[in-house]
Amino acid sequence: MRFFMPLSLLACLLALIVLRGLATNEVFHDARVAESVDKTTVPQDLLKGGPIIDARGDKNEHPVNYRIPDRTVVLSFDDGPSEEWTPKILELLEERKVHASFFVTGSMTARNPELIRKIVEDGHELGVHTFTHPDLVYQSHARVSWELAQTQLALAGAAGVHSSLFRPPYSSYSSALDDLNYPVIKYVGARGYLTAFIDKDTDDWKRPGVEAIVKAAMPDKPGEGEMILLHDAGGDRSQTLTALGQMIDKLQGEGYRFATISEALGASSATTPVHGFQLWAGKGYIWATQLAVHTLPVLIALLAVVGFLNFGRFALMLVLAPIHARRARRRDTWGEPVTRPVTVLVPAYNERECIANTLNSLAASDYPIEVIVIDDGSTDGTADIVEEMDLPFVRLIRKVNGGKPSALNAGVAAASHDIIVMMDGDTVFEPSTVRELVQPFGDPGIGAVSGNAKVGNRDSLIGAWQHIEYVLGHNLDRRMYDMLGIIPTIPGAVGAFRKEALERVGGMSDDTLAEDTDITIAVLCEGWRIVYTEYARAWTEAPASLQQLWSQRYRWSYGSMQAMWKHRRALTSRGPAGRFGRLGLPLVVLFGVVAPLLAPLVDIFLLYGVLFADAPVTLASWGGFILIQAVLSWYAFRLDREKPLHLISLPIQQVVYRQLMYIVLLQSAITAVTGGRLRWQKLRRTGEVATAPVEA
Repeated sequence: MRFFMPLSLLACLLALIVLRGLATNEVFHDARVAESVDKTTVPQDLLKGGPIIDARGDKNEHPVNYRIPDRTVVLSFDDGPSEEWTPKILELLEERKVHASFFVTGSMTARNPELIRKIVEDGHELGVHTFTHPDLVYQSHARVSWELAQTQLALAGAAGVHSSLFRPPYSSYSSALDDLNYPVIKYVGARGYLTAFIDKDTDDWKRPGVEAIVKAAMPDKPGEGEMILLHDAGGDRSQTLTALGQMIDKLQGEGYRFATISEALGASSATTPVHGFQLWAGKGYIWATQLAVHTLPVLIALLAVVGFLNFGRFALMLVLAPIHARRARRRDTWGEPVTRPVTVLVPAYNERECIANTLNSLAASDYPIEVIVIDDGSTDGTADIVEEMDLPFVRLIRKVNGGKPSALNAGVAAASHDIIVMMDGDTVFEPSTVRELVQPFGDPGIGAVSGNAKVGNRDSLIGAWQHIEYVLGHNLDRRMYDMLGIIPTIPGAVGAFRKEALERVGGMSDDTLAEDTDITIAVLCEGWRIVYTEYARAWTEAPASLQQLWSQRYRWSYGSMQAMWKHRRALTSRGPAGRFGRLGLPLVVLFGVVAPLLAPLVDIFLLYGVLFADAPVTLASWGGFILIQAVLSWYAFRLDREKPLHLISLPIQQVVYRQLMYIVLLQSAITAVTGGRLRWQKLRRTGEVATAPVEA
């Protein structure tokens, strides 16, 4: 159920793109055209008869021809309606008071429904020319039926009509029937369609010149009836338009009358009204297609925004991360070394599997520390384990459950020292972590420091994916934000604050589910600097299942949005808050919310390209994107001194994990927009991260 709303939204977007692709003849497009073959199965009388073939009903076994009566001309137009040329042709026909037959494609009908209505209103006749204009010789019966039915659906939606006239794409004279296309005519006839070929092919689509078009339309014998093929779409039809007026004048001067196919045969109109479900289904289809056609430019613009933001972020990372790395290598960056004791706060709620590992790692610290474990109403004996360990540098505070911010505030109030290190109860520090973390406080302007959180349980596939994300998406981001002076989040697993800075912003707040982002932004807005130190490493136990991962990231995403909204007034503030509001907050929103929210468009267009467009080009483009990601990831791993072995899973991460994170963010946005509330959800821990990995 948690996937339903975001996946439904993405499915709707894909459906809109597919509808637009149908309307532009991209989806299911088949450009193959069959060569003529033998005519051994085609009756001779059909090959020598008129242009109209009736294979309906009891005539299906032995189809018959109909000729256009003498002194009668049927003007037939294929491939439309065209937004540019069909209105001009209709205007000319109206001036001459001439009716014609228009064999329209379903794709053009869906794009230009108002022209279909105009054709019907002017008394012209409609015929079906398939939906995507394929050579039906190559198509299955199911595909042929779909081509016909989808075109009828479009006609019903556009003008409330169906048509029983049919003309195959790439057809010409009945004498051109062969063993390949004759079965198609019989199959279509069995479904109630009268097939219309031609007597005169003007080849107007080749643009041979007005005179040549007019000459090709003239009857071979004076007074002989004929059906003329013209085109109102598919390119520049200016010659067709000019030639049409001349041929009408010339043929009328010779005593010809102009009629639709049904009028020429003395039959009732092949264009008949539809009602009920067929009518409303057609209207729904046309409405959806029009929405798709007009939505696509917006989606393409948003796709461009995604590209601009992602490549802009990559560029900033590549420029600023090396500068940060060079600064980190200078050990005198922050002034005199910090050596005074600090307080380490460990808020814990039901951490019996991990708390001993956490405290043992702190016991190995090479820096003087006071540790305060705040047991927030645990029910699994976490506090008992702390007491049994009886570590001399550890104090235990028991309190009723009030949430992590409440626990941290209790720890801050009890802290003996002016620098407060915060870590999670499922996290393991290296011996040097605290020492490295507090060195930037040698600069009195620094109010908080972010450490380098790493995934300890990285041997599983899900763990490896999170490991890549932490190194690339978290730590490389922090290098960039550090150089810009706008780090938005100090991870709860490893961070340090001046006690003064915490007190000036009122301590930890429970206004959001992302208290780490909330407090970080608050400290920034108060005028303190926040920096990132890569050497202060902490190893945390990441979620080991997709369900736990979803719960954690859902809370992170939703809480981060809450924090951004809470501090929105920074946009118009003065001083340090205004600097963050006008630089940091927009960048965090653009890179952390807008770009990921729009990023699924890349995958939707990728899926569309593979299934319906040019698959090789699409896959090559995706491969190029993966290559860029791989290069950036390798660089991030190199900066963090990580082995690149886990990057082997990067392509799979991009296909599976990245999409999951997008869906999480999308669901978070939906929850925020709809005013939903999200509760803190405790993740199940195993305690498998007992010490820092050897490779560190």
